[in-house]
Parts: sequence; C-alpha cells; structure tokens
Amino acid sequence: MHTRTTRTTRTASLVAAVVATAAVLTSAGTLAGPTPAVAAAAPVTSATIRTAPTTQVFAGGPTVQPDSQAALAAAKLAAEGRTAEAAAARTIASRPVATWLGEWYTGDLLDRVIARNLSTAEQSGTTPVFVTYAVPNRDCGGYSAGGLTASGYTAWNERIAADLRGHRAVVLVEPDSLSHLATCTSERATRPALIAAAVRAFTAAGVPTYLDGGNENWNTPALQASYLQEAGVDEARGFFTNVSNFYGVDGERAYADRVSALTGGSHYVIDTSRNGRGWSGSWCNPTGAGLGRTPHATAGSTALDALLWVKTPGASDGTCNGGPAAGTWFASYAVSLVANARQ
Repeated sequence: MHTRTTRTTRTASLVAAVVATAAVLTSAGTLAGPTPAVAAAAPVTSATIRTAPTTQVFAGGPTVQPDSQAALAAAKLAAEGRTAEAAAARTIASRPVATWLGEWYTGDLLDRVIARNLSTAEQSGTTPVFVTYAVPNRDCGGYSAGGLTASGYTAWNERIAADLRGHRAVVLVEPDSLSHLATCTSERATRPALIAAAVRAFTAAGVPTYLDGGNENWNTPALQASYLQEAGVDEARGFFTNVSNFYGVDGERAYADRVSALTGGSHYVIDTSRNGRGWSGSWCNPTGAGLGRTPHATAGSTALDALLWVKTPGASDGTCNGGPAAGTWFASYAVSLVANARQ
C-alpha cells in the first residue's frame, strides 16, 4: 500500500511571506508591470518544449529569489543579534528557491511579483522557477485548503502566461493536484482538464511546465502516469517529484524514470530542498533533516533536468517537534538544516 506522506500545510508558509514581499514591492515603486522581454519569442510547440536541451530550459541555472522569506528572516535575526540563526538564514537565502504563486497574488500584485523575479533573473543570466498553487479545492479541503474558482483559475493562469511570454522561465504546475486524485474523488472529473488548459496557456507562451508527479511512496508509477497523461503532460516538459518532502534522490529518480517511461519519455525535476538525510518517517519538522543537493540543472543526458529547491527550507511545517505555526520562520530548525546539509 502506498502511503501518502506529502506535507499538507503549504499555504500558511506561503501566505506568511506575502505581506513582507508585497511591502518590498510597494516600496520599490518602479515595477508597475512585467519587465520588457529581452527578445521577441520565437514560435514554439509542445514538441519543441519537450525536446529542447536542458541547458536551454534552465539556461544559467535557477534564479536566487529576490526578497525571499529566508533573506527577510536573515535581516531580522541579524538586527536582533541572533548571529548563528541569521547566518543559517543567509545560507538558505543564497541558494535558488522557487517562487510560489497562489490566489494571494492576483491583479497588479501578481504582475509585480513576476516582474521582480524576471528582472532579477535577466540581470543575473539565470532562469526563474515559479510554482502555481491555486487550483480549485486545493488540498481537497485539507490543511492547505483554498484556490480559485474554475473560471478564475483559467484566467489567472492566462495572466501569468502573458506576463512570462518572451521571457525565460519555468513553471511547476500545482503540487499535489494530480496525486490527490486517487482519494479526492470530487475533483476527479474536472481537475485534469483545468491543469491541461493551464499547460496549453504556458506552452503557447513558450514556457516549459512540469506537472505533479507525486513521490515514490504515494501512487504507483502507472497510476501517476495516467493522471499526468489526462492533465496534458504530452504538451508539457514533464513532471516534478518530492515537493516539500524528504525522499532521497536515488529513490525518487528510480520512481521518476518509471513514470517517464510511461509518459513518452517526459522529463522531470526533483525537489531536494530538505532531503539531504532522507526520509525519517515524518513530514512535520522531522529531527535530523538536512538541506539537500544545491539546486542546479543537469547536463541533459537523461530525463532528469534539474534538482531544485521548491519548498523553502526553514519555514515551519507546523506546531510539531517544537516548531511554530506553519509557515513561520523556524530559526533553530534552519540552523539544523544547514548543519545537517548533504556534503
């Protein structure tokens, strides 16, 4: 039996950082909309996105996020004289971490968040990684409940795609959204089509996407592959695994290779943000966890495109193992993650 061990309290961790990020964007006062495209986008098809070299998809490697939760925590901790904790936060902030977009970012604020990340990426010659997280009935009403309406979701994705058109970027579409379908039966009939529509919008804009591939201890490769196919993986770059989880790269890669073979050789990425010491039996601030391999693109000789930090290391999973509320910066845990990092 495959046990669901993905964490289910992401929303609070994202919303917790939104107010501070919005304040930074507002005070900047210069980002009223997306930055101009570096060059006109060439016509693209799903085939070109699927077959593009990894070095092109992740040109320059993933981007270090501006105004990240870790960077804001480091500044606050330093001001309070908490030197060791500030140093750990700075270590995390120095690595590329994905930018999560949910219903807390809409309208002009959504445009500004995207624009700021695009500007940073283009100045550094890197590739920003965004995560969409606003699918209707997200988490099937669980701890991360939320999301947009079906019509609002489609328009929201189209706006993001328009903001990204002509820019280099990668989008990870809706963690947990497909893996949940085995038990979230209320969404079984409608969710794959919503995800597929989002994929089409991003593909038309020339943006490579990766869909929810779960993890090695959730659904079987055959079942996950069937969900991916329904959700348009043939028009996407591929799928992602291990988001916000702790499974090691070797096991995830073996699982992902099986899913890839069942989905026409689709590519994949793995979240290594906190898997440096592997799975220890708990998803909630487990003792002994460590940062995983530094985010980077691969040489492109296999279906594995990149190891990414999708989850923000240092954000608490919840009030367990001495942690604060979900999403709050867990300073002592961040110190532990850095100390236990994979060498």
